[in-house]
Amino acid sequence: MRRFVSVFVCLAMMLVACDRAPTERVVPPSPSGSTGSAAPPSPPGAMPASPAPAAEAVFRGGVSRIGPELREVLIGRNWTPGCPVPLEDLRLVRVSYWNFEGEVRAGPLVLHERVASDVLWVFKRLFRAKFPIEKIKLAAKDRPMRPEDYWDKSRRSVTASFNCRPATGSTSLSHHSYGWAVDINPLQNPYVRGDGTVLRAVALPYRNRSLDRKGMIHEGDIVVRSFDRIGWEWGGRWHTLKDYMHFSLTGR
Repeated sequence: MRRFVSVFVCLAMMLVACDRAPTERVVPPSPSGSTGSAAPPSPPGAMPASPAPAAEAVFRGGVSRIGPELREVLIGRNWTPGCPVPLEDLRLVRVSYWNFEGEVRAGPLVLHERVASDVLWVFKRLFRAKFPIEKIKLAAKDRPMRPEDYWDKSRRSVTASFNCRPATGSTSLSHHSYGWAVDINPLQNPYVRGDGTVLRAVALPYRNRSLDRKGMIHEGDIVVRSFDRIGWEWGGRWHTLKDYMHFSLTGR
């Protein structure tokens, strides 16, 4: 009798277990926190997925008339009554460039309407070649040089264009006054007098044009070739002195 009761109890427990719903399988969360099923493993020998390529830097630039805000900045700073070109004949040329840290920046050049599109083309070429330009800004207000300026240790090197002022070392007007000239990386491409002196002591090492330092301009490089293409001349080819930063429509 005892054996019969044991068998009966076992059978009853098995019937109860069969009537219960099966236990739900718990899926562990994925590393992202979701509870969906994990991606199937890659088949043996498969190459890992490549990361998406970085977006290519695009040159952005254009030519526009001088607006009221820029006009207000220029008057008294870079232009005064009596300048040889009226503000109505000048244009704002916005260009992208690569700075010395390898970053894309944008800056303003003010140029005569006659040359604005040509210079825009040049800076597009420099951007594509990744030629480094430290900074492009409006030219500073002109003032007479002082003896202490020679010992100024700041390494500022601003690329700029229009500025109604006398030519360096002269009383005649610079061709920057007409919007027909651009200076590029002045520290790295200094103005060197016939006796070898420069405007700032920090520029002395750059008299050695056999150096190939960031921002320097050399005969036959992308900068010189590009300005050659638009018919401009380079101060690095002058004979009595050298103005390695300077490019102009007229060669002056």
